Amino acid sequence: MITGVGVLAPGGIGVGGFWSLLSEGRTATRLISSFDASAFRSRVAAEADFDPVLHGLAPEEVRRMDRAAQFAVVTAREAVADSGLDLSALDPHRTGVGFGTATGAVTGLDGAYRTVSDDGRLEPVDHARAPRDLYDWFVPSSFSAEVAWAVGAQGPATLVSTGCTAGIDAVAHAADLIREGVTDVMVTGATDAPITPVTLAAFDAVRATTVLNDEAATASRPFDSTRNGFVLGEGAAAFVLEELESARRRGAHVYAEIAGHASRCSAFHMTGLRPDGRELAEAVRVALDGARIDPGRVDYVNAHGSGTKQNDRHETTAFKLSLGEHAYGVPVSSIKSMVGHSLGAIGAIEIAASVLAMEHHVVPPTANLHAPDPECDLDYVPLVAREHRTDTVLTVSSGFGGFQSAMVLARPDRSAQ
Repeated sequence: MITGVGVLAPGGIGVGGFWSLLSEGRTATRLISSFDASAFRSRVAAEADFDPVLHGLAPEEVRRMDRAAQFAVVTAREAVADSGLDLSALDPHRTGVGFGTATGAVTGLDGAYRTVSDDGRLEPVDHARAPRDLYDWFVPSSFSAEVAWAVGAQGPATLVSTGCTAGIDAVAHAADLIREGVTDVMVTGATDAPITPVTLAAFDAVRATTVLNDEAATASRPFDSTRNGFVLGEGAAAFVLEELESARRRGAHVYAEIAGHASRCSAFHMTGLRPDGRELAEAVRVALDGARIDPGRVDYVNAHGSGTKQNDRHETTAFKLSLGEHAYGVPVSSIKSMVGHSLGAIGAIEIAASVLAMEHHVVPPTANLHAPDPECDLDYVPLVAREHRTDTVLTVSSGFGGFQSAMVLARPDRSAQ
């Protein structure tokens, strides 16, 4: 059960700010301001206006931690506070941490390379200039260690790195550890801060990101016929997971049950997708079966909706295949239209959006959807949020390499409704 939520996203730091952005349909995409991106093909991103000291990190933590690790710790602390759990009163060996990431400490590594190479002028580089915490940035498992130290957890500490499905995959693994009796409480989520020159160069090379640089505020256009690539983002989301009976005994607020999840891989192409959507459809089918929920009972689909032509059409086909006729009646939307694509973090941020949609019975919109692609013919909730009874949510992620993941979130008392 999810009993605590923390979010740090572009345009909305903290759960309240994040939900305000989504429910109002505002966008947080803009021209990159953190470095000079003028030489790049795509110069748009969704940056988080984040001051680590303002958000509770000590100067030593700021110095030691990569930006993505800072995101993880801040959201973990918010989630624990939201849950009302006193972790210090629990057996620390029964409390675990599990985070996901795609790019690891790329911000710190990028800065360190600039330092040791004198902005690329030194060959070989001068190792004596290396920051003393460089090894921690090199090993992304340090993110989970930082969160464990922050919350006092001494149980399993895991790091999942499956690209753009890492958010769902990390939270799913954490839920499994509780179900298997390994832990009583998990602090889980995902984080990424990939807005760096090397990341832009990588996506420029495969032409995956948008070139709508002159329309930065509306450049993320999932399912729209004018879309031409995704908008890079950054951020994190964290959750506290515990057993339902434990949550009820202490009178905790339960956001949702992680009712089912599944992952598949197409083993087809590094960036390409099979047009029939079968791998994603199979992940959805297995997740629904695990949740013992009929496809017709899904109230909302939080789509991957990256804004690439290939993904949006692939995903539309997969929903039709897995949900049948219900695919045409259920609202579907992509929050990447507002907060961009934060790679490994976005799956966790979308889980947060899903549980908040359940909390408020409001479906976030797909912003910037003015001219739907005729091949994307489902109800993609264009432009404006919609009041809608939402007791069961399907959220999905898709990643380069053919990774496809799905998770079903449901109210724990749904059987009585």
